[in-house]
Amino acid sequence: SINQDHRNTKYFPMHILSSALTSTADFNIFKTADVILLVIPSKAIVPFSEKIASYTKGNDPLVINLAKGMSDDGAFITEKIPFKRTASVKGPSFAIEVLNGIPTSFTFGGNKEDYKAFKTVTLKDTGLYLDYTQDVRAVELMSILKNMYAIGIGLVSGRYNSPNVDFMIYTKCVNEMRKLLKLYGCDEEVIFKYCGIGDLGLTGLNDLSRNRTLGMLIGKGFTYDQNSSSATVVEGHRTIKLIGELTKENNLEEDFPIIQALYRLMYEDHNLVNYISDVFK
Repeated sequence: SINQDHRNTKYFPMHILSSALTSTADFNIFKTADVILLVIPSKAIVPFSEKIASYTKGNDPLVINLAKGMSDDGAFITEKIPFKRTASVKGPSFAIEVLNGIPTSFTFGGNKEDYKAFKTVTLKDTGLYLDYTQDVRAVELMSILKNMYAIGIGLVSGRYNSPNVDFMIYTKCVNEMRKLLKLYGCDEEVIFKYCGIGDLGLTGLNDLSRNRTLGMLIGKGFTYDQNSSSATVVEGHRTIKLIGELTKENNLEEDFPIIQALYRLMYEDHNLVNYISDVFK
């Protein structure tokens, strides 16, 4: 349907795609690729990359991870994929708005020369705007954390429906994210990039966000099905377990009250009242 009708009938059936866009299942296309964008679910990126790696030998394309998440073993995706030139691009973006050509911003994490070429050549005349950091791990980490903290903000939104409360918890989340950047040995200033406060703002304060919506529903008294089929929501839930255990193992519970409150609510015996009490301290 993409090649003949210029439509993605499964996800965006009413949107006409560019006639210059084609789809293929032939991996030989990677032999001549200059840039490869990985825009598939995070859990599929490592196995997919291993399948196509042999087709890129001798070509050395720039491989950019746009998926927001981590590999199955909790590692950063860009450190698990078998390519020489990798980058991470993340930012406050809803897919439908990008598809409709709405101006949208991202952070490019990677080599400075790759950033310049991607910005001036690949993204020329697209309405997509970039800021830059060489710290790839920081960009990856921000994309992992924002889903978890969006659930945390959504919980108090469901309980209070108050901008005052939302931004109180949002500010606490920003502070914790900055501390986690330091804990992982990353550049703390990345919190001020599009992938930091920008993406957390979009995901944590906008009702189109599935992770915020999950938190709001729990905040209103609904029960969360841990077997949910939503990959994005599961990603946020999985991050709570990973980061919650990390901070406990390092005896850092007092430094990360929101993480610990989320962990106790989702994986231990705390309830919403306990959560509210913990995050307001």
